[in-house]
Amino acid sequence: MEQGESSVTESVSQRARAVQPSATMAITNRANELKAQGESVIGYGAGEPDFPTPPPIVEAAIRAASDPASHHYSPAAGQPKLREAVAAKTRRDSGFEATASQVIITNGGKQGVYLTCQALIDPGDEVLLPSPYWVTYPEAVALAGGVPVLVPTEESTNFTVTVDQLEAATTERTKMLIFVSPSNPTGSVYTREQVAAVGKWAADRGIWVMTDEIYEHLVYGDSICTSMPVEVPEIAERCVIVNGVAKTYAMTGWRVGWLIAPQEVASAAGRIQSHLSSNVNNVAQAAALEAVTGSLEAAETMRVAFDRRRKTMVEMLTAIDGVTCQEPGGAFYTFPNVTGLLGREIGGQVATTSLELASIVLDQAKVAFVPGEAFGAPGYARFSFALSDDDLAEGLRRIQALVS
Repeated sequence: MEQGESSVTESVSQRARAVQPSATMAITNRANELKAQGESVIGYGAGEPDFPTPPPIVEAAIRAASDPASHHYSPAAGQPKLREAVAAKTRRDSGFEATASQVIITNGGKQGVYLTCQALIDPGDEVLLPSPYWVTYPEAVALAGGVPVLVPTEESTNFTVTVDQLEAATTERTKMLIFVSPSNPTGSVYTREQVAAVGKWAADRGIWVMTDEIYEHLVYGDSICTSMPVEVPEIAERCVIVNGVAKTYAMTGWRVGWLIAPQEVASAAGRIQSHLSSNVNNVAQAAALEAVTGSLEAAETMRVAFDRRRKTMVEMLTAIDGVTCQEPGGAFYTFPNVTGLLGREIGGQVATTSLELASIVLDQAKVAFVPGEAFGAPGYARFSFALSDDDLAEGLRRIQALVS
């Protein structure tokens, strides 16, 4: 490194240097680079539906783009009609009662996570984070000066955390629990009884809960998405719900999410957003308004397709010697155990970690998946089934051929 480069690096804040890049995006970017070079790459990395945004939503955005009112600033906390609509949609879909003033419209669900941490976490506060975890959670906690406390879950319990595990990890510094069901990356869905047990424990302990409900409509079989503050009303005064239009309506690129919080926390988050980004894009807010007030028919069409692909993926993964895979109950991910492939010669190379395995598979089979290290779970891998049926099957056939 040149002397000038070193001084620049040292000038970057410790906070910025500590942030880890998104491993999921890194895999997707590398796959895209290979595609740009003419390679036939199949990617299981991206966490987004492969369906287009439903036409009525797009049409609402087109109308909004032509409306001069959309060309100006709007309230930082979100347009009043959308905040009202989100409160109504939440009441319709989960049964949770909230006022529009408790809703803050954010630049995607990810900013909802960030703002929640900024509004609640002080330096040194500990946040319980069951692992495997979505890659952004620990970074958002750290950016607020908090300390992520990992609570490892196991395949034997379907990667769900127990009250005993949470209690064992709790200290006098514990401020918040991050809870997500259905889960990214595992696809696990907590039962109603499990949600109630965790919620009651948090309420009794006086611990805040941030519950991420972004995959609420993507559940399969007997699984249901249970909203913690509905199941345990006493936690509502210490609970923040994060959600958005990204997954349900195939709108990841529109960047509209929200948080719903007790009034004081919502107001704090709104104040932070007013200085961080001002209002969310007005055209995107108009699209989101159409989404949350419209039909869930397109979402159901996606859910049915994902259910079919889920079954295919589990069947094909478990047919690979050295791989085991539980059937996910929600989201659009499988989280297979790939430890049986480690230490074996694969394409003339030997992987000792799932990270190395992912690199070998991408280089030799031109198939991209996210290694478990990204989610705090070495020896596992995340495969999204949000891709076409043909590509899904072809990619798994390539892996089968490579490791056989």
